[in-house]
Amino acid sequence: MSLARKVLLAMSTNAWLRERATKTAFVRRSVSTFMPGERLEDAMSAAAGQERQGINTIFTKLGENLARIEDAEEVTLHYLDVLDRVKAAGLRAHISVKPTQLGLDLDTELCFRNLQRLVDRAEERDNFVWIDMESSPYVDPTLDLFRRTRARSPRIGIALQAYLYRTTGDVESLVPLGAAIRLVKGAYLEPASVAYPKKRDVDENFYTLSCRLMAADAQSAGCLLHMATHDPVLADRLIAFIDAQRVPTSAYEFAMLYGIQRPLQQRLVASGRPLRVLVAYGEYWFAWYMRRLAERPANVLFVVKNIFRG
Repeated sequence: MSLARKVLLAMSTNAWLRERATKTAFVRRSVSTFMPGERLEDAMSAAAGQERQGINTIFTKLGENLARIEDAEEVTLHYLDVLDRVKAAGLRAHISVKPTQLGLDLDTELCFRNLQRLVDRAEERDNFVWIDMESSPYVDPTLDLFRRTRARSPRIGIALQAYLYRTTGDVESLVPLGAAIRLVKGAYLEPASVAYPKKRDVDENFYTLSCRLMAADAQSAGCLLHMATHDPVLADRLIAFIDAQRVPTSAYEFAMLYGIQRPLQQRLVASGRPLRVLVAYGEYWFAWYMRRLAERPANVLFVVKNIFRG
């Protein structure tokens, strides 16, 4: 792992820096590169604009590791309202929620019940709920939440992180379920004992796992793969595999973040590739923003350039 990435990830959890940075005009302007605003209304407006370009959306309200049951209830009620408002607006938008937003740190069964409320509402509104993945200690409880929920409803998907060594085994265990998996590279500061420290190894594992999830038996089981990458070279490798194996568009979507690699987004859509872009919103954006920069420290230069262009 590069020094720049380590520094940015360490900064993401620094309370002193968060308190000061979130009040800085420069930082707030740069955040707008990756999120259209702090309000749900901002996210919905961005989603409507994306749909006109043939791009679907996932909404996520930022924040994690909630410390009060009342806060977990507030988040659950918020997402129930989001599902209602998405249906009313006719948007093709899913939601993605972190288990610690629903109370996982407080009470596992409370978190499970809150998640069921969201999935039940998604059933009623013909929608879909994604469980986001957090740092490595949360993988097992998050997988347990997913499996319990998936046994009740197919309206649930889970994010898995390609930088973790264990993910190969996790994928194999989920293929027979016909699971919907959002494969990401991983954005937390993890020790080399549990995660690949080198980017090229993460990229290769991402490619290998993506191909596995588009294999014939995974398709037959009903698996859906979301490939979350902004790397054009990796995207082209995956496209070559998809075309060579004649993988149907019903089996996969490319997944990206709002505001990142827009030329690649446009190229994917123009070539008929399904694309779903995650739109984040909310006040608690600092840690998320720093992890976005850490995924590719060159993004720091990208942000600065965009600020001066604006």
